[in-house]
Amino acid sequence: MIRLKYVIEAMRRKEEQEKLPVLRMEIDYELLTLYEAMQDEDKIKIIKTKERLLQLTRQLQKIENDVLL
Repeated sequence: MIRLKYVIEAMRRKEEQEKLPVLRMEIDYELLTLYEAMQDEDKIKIIKTKERLLQLTRQLQKIENDVLL
């Protein structure tokens, strides 16, 4: 039973590791969107993009922390 727990945990960590490149690409895209919004002085888009970036970075940090444990 204990071995199964470790196997499941290892699989979960592997799945999270596979999400990292996708999250990083999403962050890059949102940074580009933020840059464009700043160039256009679109305050609403700036706020929305910053919120999305915050969500993505929190997800990234959580996954990175979980993987390291």
